Amino acid sequence: MKSTLNLKFIILYIIFGFLSFFTAATLGNQLLIETLKVNTAQNMYKEANILTTNYLPSYFSGETTAWSVHTQLSAMKIYMNSSLWFVSEDGTIITASNWNNTSAPSSIADFDPAETAGNQYLTGDYHGYFKENMITVIAPVIQGFDTKGYLLIHTPVSYIDNICVQLMKPFYITIFVIYIMAFIFLIGFQYFILLPLRQITDAAKQYALGNLEYETPVHTQDEMGYLSASLNYMAAQLKDMEDYQKKIVANVSHDFRSPLTSMKGYVQAMSDGTIPPELYEKYLGIILFETERLTDLTNDLLTLNEFDTKELLLDKTDFDLQEMIKHTAASFEGVCTPKHVSIKLVLVAETVLVHADRRKIQQVLYNLIDNAIKFSDSDSTVTVEVTLKNDKIFTSVKDTGIGIPKNDQGKIWERFYKSDLSRGKDKKGTGLGLSIVKEIIQAHDEHINVISTEGVGTEFIFSLTRS
Repeated sequence: MKSTLNLKFIILYIIFGFLSFFTAATLGNQLLIETLKVNTAQNMYKEANILTTNYLPSYFSGETTAWSVHTQLSAMKIYMNSSLWFVSEDGTIITASNWNNTSAPSSIADFDPAETAGNQYLTGDYHGYFKENMITVIAPVIQGFDTKGYLLIHTPVSYIDNICVQLMKPFYITIFVIYIMAFIFLIGFQYFILLPLRQITDAAKQYALGNLEYETPVHTQDEMGYLSASLNYMAAQLKDMEDYQKKIVANVSHDFRSPLTSMKGYVQAMSDGTIPPELYEKYLGIILFETERLTDLTNDLLTLNEFDTKELLLDKTDFDLQEMIKHTAASFEGVCTPKHVSIKLVLVAETVLVHADRRKIQQVLYNLIDNAIKFSDSDSTVTVEVTLKNDKIFTSVKDTGIGIPKNDQGKIWERFYKSDLSRGKDKKGTGLGLSIVKEIIQAHDEHINVISTEGVGTEFIFSLTRS
């Protein structure tokens, strides 16, 4: 279809170019000939008036002979490339000089000086005296307020045609060059603008139909190439988002289905008597544990949704970061005691005020300390340290636990991501805690980094700005 459109385009342009060239040549040639005729006739009449006013009247006063007049007309014949006839009042030729060295008639039959009928010139063979069309002007010779004779100047139309041809040659060449340049421009426009635009339009249609794997085949280093690259990037991002959404749905389904299946099985077993009443307390505890896990997962999903919908509003206030660290660490006493894990606080002597969202920063600390305790061995220490550098406050949460494998360190911020070691240690985790931490820190325009060695421990460091 595209080749057919290109062929039609070329054929239409050739037809249009031919018609334009033919019209310009025909109309332009005709207009130029008419203009040259008028200008030539005007020049002829001016020359005739000069002769009839300044020179020819002296013939009728006897001051100039016919031979002198003939000499003058012969000189004018060469200058004007015309035939000049000096005639009496009744049309009798007094003297003449023809441009093609032919003889002039002795007398003009039915001579009528008024035959121009108000026109400045006549066109034709002038009563059959010439074998081709001529432009003729007639000027009266006045002597003593009386018309004594006339001067007729005849210039061949072929002379004007020759001038027209010479003038039209550059015009034809210019038209042809413009036509070729326009054709090249249109071909370039077709292949560099229309074709890429059509390909980009096709790509947009493919994306609208859901084919996000389609790649726009435009790779030029211009605006079209930039637009194509942007569309390809957009499609890749949409595909990643689509894959991510599928992954989210799969993970959420899995994390919801497992506890729900477990709870359903226990409830059915209790209702049909498979589990005796004396074991109800044990299995109700398991059901409560799974319920709390579902609650945590739901809350984490709602928290992340705040970031995704851009509806997160930070309620920033000034507060003492170290006081918050003390209170948050104290809340883990019930968790640390059974595991024999201690929390060590390394704080600065001065008061450290930060301007941030108090509740969300507390959530960051809680998640990081909770992770450190979960992945620490018994009889180990979790260290929380605060350091100051210029206007920045750096908070470090460090454990001496199992560490994070090097290949997994770049993935721990992904939602629902859990390494194999994590699954072994933490059956209750949702895999969303570190995602929430990173989203909160980024919402404050700050940074968080991780340093970890497998089998040695892990350290998370995030920054805040001092008030």
